[in-house]
Amino acid sequence: MYNVTYHRASSVEDAAKLAAGAAEAKFVLGGQTLIPAMKQRLAAPSDLIDLRHIAAMKGVTDSGGGIIIGAATTHAEVASNADLQAACPALCHLAAHIGDPHVRHMGTIGGSIANNDPAADYPAAMLALNARIVTNKREIAAADFFTGLFETALDEGEIVTAVKFTAPAKAGYAKFANPASRYAMAGVFVARSGGSVRVAVTGAGDNGVFRAENLEAALAGNFSPSALDGQTIDPANLMSDIHASAQYRAALVIAMAKRAVAAAG
Repeated sequence: MYNVTYHRASSVEDAAKLAAGAAEAKFVLGGQTLIPAMKQRLAAPSDLIDLRHIAAMKGVTDSGGGIIIGAATTHAEVASNADLQAACPALCHLAAHIGDPHVRHMGTIGGSIANNDPAADYPAAMLALNARIVTNKREIAAADFFTGLFETALDEGEIVTAVKFTAPAKAGYAKFANPASRYAMAGVFVARSGGSVRVAVTGAGDNGVFRAENLEAALAGNFSPSALDGQTIDPANLMSDIHASAQYRAALVIAMAKRAVAAAG
């Protein structure tokens, strides 16, 4: 690891000021990806700005169906929050199956979203829930936030502070996890609100998270696993790697979508 100057930010404003005065700053909200990259000298920021201790970026707020989750809220806290369990249990289920206990107690929802790993779980939830990503400068619709592999709409120095969404009528998440990393080889989040259904897929797309519009159309008229019988996903835009071919991932997406719908009830 190269030399780095560590800062513990006391507020969002303090963090932004520290970043503006650094040669090359990186924000850390858990460090489950950044710290290993620094240890391997794949990343070499001059300054590391820790956001985990900013009180305003922690916790879950439920204002009658409008959910706000602070970016510094850990996966374990998302998984165990009683208000969130009542409003959107699928998100609690998702968080409870990220990595291992160490990862869940260190990693945060904001860090995961800002990193936008193509196999991460939260991006599928944010896209399916039609969430808005709140930063220190603006709000960004999830559909506009995730722009590619490890790429987002964040500007230099912009900080994810929270996510917000309206609780769905029904939602479910299912993933086929890599047995070593627990990252999704294919994960599907399904959310229904009124007559609208949104289906988002992670771990499979060669450009990151995406919506499966043909599955949405099939489920809009019949919200049951059987509605997906005969549906397919085009493997042309899916990843192939040492873990699974694009064709196998295409089959996994349909299987996980059926499980997600069944979990949503």
